[in-house]
Amino acid sequence: MAILAAGVSIAALSLTGMGAANAAQSVDYTGSVPNWATSANDTGTPAADTTVEGELYLNLKDPQGAVSLAKAVSTPGNPQYRRWLTPQQWISRFSPTQRTYNAVVAYVKSQGLTVTGTPASREYVVFRGTPDQVGAAFSTSLHTYSHAGRQLVAPSSAPVLPQSVGSSVSAVSVDQSRTLTRPDSIQQGDIPSATGPTTPKERMATPSTTPAFNAPCSTYWAQKSVTVPAAYNGQTQYPTNICGYTPKQIRSGYGLDTWSKLGVNGSGQTVAITDAYASPSIVSDVNQYSAQNGEPSLTRNQYSQIVPSADQFTDQDLCQEPSGWQSEQTLDVEAVHAVAPKANILYVGGDNCEGGLDLATSTILDKKLANIVSNSWGDIGEDVPTDVLAGQENLHLQAAGEGIGLYYSSGDNGDEVANLGYASPDWPASSPYVTSVGGTSIGVDKNGKLVTEVGWGDQLDKILTDASGNLSYADPIPGSIFAGGAGGGVSAISKQPWYQAGVVPNSLAKGMRVSPDVSALADPYTGFEIGLSPIVDDTTLETGAYVNETYGGTSLASPLTAAQMALAQQLTHSTIGFANPTLYALYRVSPSTFRDVKPPAGPLAVAYTGQVSHNSYLITLNSDTSLTVTKGYDDVTGLGALSFGIAHGVAQGRH
Repeated sequence: MAILAAGVSIAALSLTGMGAANAAQSVDYTGSVPNWATSANDTGTPAADTTVEGELYLNLKDPQGAVSLAKAVSTPGNPQYRRWLTPQQWISRFSPTQRTYNAVVAYVKSQGLTVTGTPASREYVVFRGTPDQVGAAFSTSLHTYSHAGRQLVAPSSAPVLPQSVGSSVSAVSVDQSRTLTRPDSIQQGDIPSATGPTTPKERMATPSTTPAFNAPCSTYWAQKSVTVPAAYNGQTQYPTNICGYTPKQIRSGYGLDTWSKLGVNGSGQTVAITDAYASPSIVSDVNQYSAQNGEPSLTRNQYSQIVPSADQFTDQDLCQEPSGWQSEQTLDVEAVHAVAPKANILYVGGDNCEGGLDLATSTILDKKLANIVSNSWGDIGEDVPTDVLAGQENLHLQAAGEGIGLYYSSGDNGDEVANLGYASPDWPASSPYVTSVGGTSIGVDKNGKLVTEVGWGDQLDKILTDASGNLSYADPIPGSIFAGGAGGGVSAISKQPWYQAGVVPNSLAKGMRVSPDVSALADPYTGFEIGLSPIVDDTTLETGAYVNETYGGTSLASPLTAAQMALAQQLTHSTIGFANPTLYALYRVSPSTFRDVKPPAGPLAVAYTGQVSHNSYLITLNSDTSLTVTKGYDDVTGLGALSFGIAHGVAQGRH
């Protein structure tokens, strides 16, 4: 029973919002109002011609059965281990009936709202309407609220549905909190932000009139070093940041070269990727990048995509524009291709960063188009109404029941205190039924060997120079600029899942889900070089000249992890499915199998000079807000850094 309670924790929260309803006449959804929709944040009514996207999540026929199935087919030792259902079997057994679904869709249309998404799973309905239409349909009024530096629309009171419809609906999403969903990628020199993919504070900074000095980047760890003002223990010599690792260096650093020579290259596997919108130049960019690095180009039919046409894109301003997601898609595809160059890649793009992402996920799940899915995006913490999280979790249960592994980046803002005012892991990575991928900083030496690995968390201190040429730091070491770190921490909504019990320290978990689960390279200052032709006009999607840029973020860690899982599946001729129960079971038996990321013997730092501003910094690594790396499980790197050996063991179901 404790296991069942852990699995249905979010669903239980959803029901509490319905409990106050007058069951004889209507159902209200107090759990569908975001906590920031308060009178203090209210800035008035939205313009009448605004269109707002909404989503109704329907009840599963047997939610406890869906939880039990997800656990049984994913847990080593269970008689049902890896005996997954087909999509049609899962939909027939757990999804609402077609008759029930049709009635909900009919109600939405009867209110003058436009239905824009109806997945085959029948788990939700996506629609659009004006504030007045939405307000009338749900007996509320929509207001504009100031939140996270944005003006977002949300209901001023709990949405209400008539009992005839509400008895089938678990959640009503008619607020714009999900427009804060952003890619978890950071370009070298950028600072993560709640209001967009990144805030290019370094790249956009006013150039120094008198540069302190130049710290040229290194092509491998410690290739170059520079003299800086005395820092830790009086040390003045520090290595410079990495220009951007190549695919060959990534494979070598992760010990994949030997397997590559044996033909373990992802052949026969498909890795799916979801993001918002679509890059118009993705195939040509990947092929130019591959040729530049001596890598194989995408073969015919190796890359495919299911994306809306550009005229179907919605909410571009709120969702950071197609250009804001282009580098994310490019990073994801090129990272998977680097690790598993023969794997097929399926990209499914949403028409926005809200319901469009749900629909992209359903497109894969409802036909099982892949059994490994990398998702390099997330919300700001768990800052989405609890009812809506419950509805989204049903997708994760469907994936687990079908044997599909969902990998989510854990986030790039550390504990999210700077954005939320309180600590929170990012959703959907904090869901109990997905694999949350945290981040590390790595050093690969000139021989391709991994010689340094710490938790990802970058703290910057600007180096100043006076008229006499003397150097000093702008702030006491380590500085005041947090330039990104792996997301993680303790969920406020999900109880501890069965697989984490006894592995995650009780002093940390306190009975709740903790993320991440595993980790991989995410630090942009020890990052991965990509190649793309940037979108220069978001209306026409015109692109500029091809350029190379260096990226990190847990958006890099997620596809690196997914690609290694594809290699393991190829080698073992098996399917992993939802990996967490097997990962934690393997850890219990053989924790040394995992590459534990521990605190370094002493402070570790690199010197960096911005290419545009020419400002120089000392970057202290392993400084991730309140999240800390420790021996064993921790909330920065999880069980440890993923290696192919771990992925191989998971694929074989070792426990």
